[in-house]
Amino acid sequence: MHMKNWIICLTGALLLLGCASESPRPEGAAKALNWTHFVRIGGHGLNMERIPEIIKSVQETGVFGIETDNDITGRYDSFLDPAEKLAAIKKMADEAHRIGNYAFVYIAGTECITANADQTPHSFFKDHPDWVQRKITGEPAVFGGGSAFWISEGDEDVWISPYAMEWRKIYMERVRQIAATGIDGVYVDIPYWMTHFDGWEESWASFDDYTVAAFKQQTGLDAKTQIRLGDFTDPGFLKWVDFRIQTLTDFMAEINDNVKSVNPACMTIPEIYPGIGEEAVRVGSDVYEMYVSMDAIAHEYSAGGYTAAERDPISWLTYMEGMFTFRAFAEGKASWMLSYSWDDNAGIHPGDAMKNLALSQVMAGTNFWDARGHVMSGSNDYATRTEIFKWIAAYEKTLYHPREPIQPVGLYFSPLTRNYFADDFIASYHGLFHLLLNAHVEFEVVTPRTLAGFSGGVLILPDVRILSAEELAQLEKITARGGKILLTGESGAYGRERQRLEVNPLHQLLGINGAAATGAIHLPECPGKGGLALIRKEGFASISTTGAPLQRLLADFQQQLSALGYAPAIRLEASPMVVAQIARVDGRPHLFMANFNGLEGGRNANQTPVRAARVVLPAAAGSRVHFLPFLGQVQILPEEPVNGMISCTLPEFQRGAILWVQ
Repeated sequence: MHMKNWIICLTGALLLLGCASESPRPEGAAKALNWTHFVRIGGHGLNMERIPEIIKSVQETGVFGIETDNDITGRYDSFLDPAEKLAAIKKMADEAHRIGNYAFVYIAGTECITANADQTPHSFFKDHPDWVQRKITGEPAVFGGGSAFWISEGDEDVWISPYAMEWRKIYMERVRQIAATGIDGVYVDIPYWMTHFDGWEESWASFDDYTVAAFKQQTGLDAKTQIRLGDFTDPGFLKWVDFRIQTLTDFMAEINDNVKSVNPACMTIPEIYPGIGEEAVRVGSDVYEMYVSMDAIAHEYSAGGYTAAERDPISWLTYMEGMFTFRAFAEGKASWMLSYSWDDNAGIHPGDAMKNLALSQVMAGTNFWDARGHVMSGSNDYATRTEIFKWIAAYEKTLYHPREPIQPVGLYFSPLTRNYFADDFIASYHGLFHLLLNAHVEFEVVTPRTLAGFSGGVLILPDVRILSAEELAQLEKITARGGKILLTGESGAYGRERQRLEVNPLHQLLGINGAAATGAIHLPECPGKGGLALIRKEGFASISTTGAPLQRLLADFQQQLSALGYAPAIRLEASPMVVAQIARVDGRPHLFMANFNGLEGGRNANQTPVRAARVVLPAAAGSRVHFLPFLGQVQILPEEPVNGMISCTLPEFQRGAILWVQ
């Protein structure tokens, strides 16, 4: 949520950096993916005079995918008259294409600012008070300077109802005008219901007349009088939850339709701050739903600490799990990360924090976006940006070609369970994900859209309380082909309306009725939740302590997987604080490893090096083992044949590394 790039200027120090080569448009196999998969993003405020400076900066620092911001829809003056800004967007697009690059432009979603509204008779709210979102008490979503860092004194900031159709008509016209300039992408900043400013967090807005009327037309219910706000046992409120998510999903789909109607090559990319937890339900922007109609999503995601400089190892695991989940939601589309590395964090060098953030993102297969502080533009350290971007460009096919599972354990993400039982489900999901990562088990995040294609031998259901008839049918097919299920908590115990079922259909399917099930293990007490509790009590480092409860819990979890017949195709022997994704890229087995040993939030951003880690692979995988340290060069490793397998001891590495067999 950033209405600020227009005030950010690049420093003179940028001009002193050595010239890097231009970023070529992707060729060969990469071409089939499209440019959004290979971006190395830098943000820039946009006006006609700044374009030469932007182009120079891009070429010097290796930016590929140029974010620009003159925000037509989010400023009332240009919302009414966009001509000057449209001309700048067209010029920016032309100049980006001239150097073989791509550019996209920022626009606000449901927010609009009137500058100096205290000194003018006209402002958005003064002219159109009925278009603005409201609390159930009628209070309008209108804010002034100090409400957020991007709102200046005297300005008026409003949040608009997507059902204000006169506004929406003008908005879509502006979208078409922007796409017609030839710009490569329209970047829409966080379209959501006002639930994030002080005093609005529990509002479950909006209760403006347009939104209330639309809800009543769809459900027959009066949102002001016939639902109990915040009560997830109320069927009416659950309809309100569904309605708010569907509204913003449809709004973004309509934006994409308008973009494509005039420029089919122009990408639609929303910026979404909610991650995978309850905040998506409250704000109403659900990336799982939006990925279906979007070309890519930019995630303003900060789980486990607002900046990279603040994160400890357990926070890094949580952050990585969010990104792995986004990649599963994306189903092959690109995932951009507008996350923040450093913001005046005393004791941490900006470059170290930037490297850790880039490490985590590329090892998860997401795209790195370097920015200064907590805005969208600039950089905390241009030399480090250039180093990172140059390395990413050199190995972009390894990093961004599709990652396909080899022999994974599936971890199921249930959007509906998250919507209705957020706290219980997310605790179980993250806790079990921690255990999978700590044990270096090859994983695959599975969703309702990908369940039918899951071919792994074991699927984990982390307290998935609601399962549709279609999901149950797919689970039956998995068990029929010999797949096994590990279910925890109250998986399957509730119906679509969040009602507790008299008979659990999942238990019926798997033969779990107090007797030993065939092909399934039910753990009423979720080890994921138990693991999170132990981490809070003992500290994450205790997982490496022999005999510690957390280590015993991890060992029990691994034993349960073995009991279900799981055996890894590739084995990594390393610290539990090394996160590894095992996958096949371009037909070859790969390990993408990120090391978080020794990191201390706010105190130390330099990892304890990994020594004597070992990887064991099938001999049939290949005969040449390649090892690529993060920001380093490829090495060929000696391998030792062992019982039809290849065993490799890895060289010491600090931040991370990629290994593959060819």
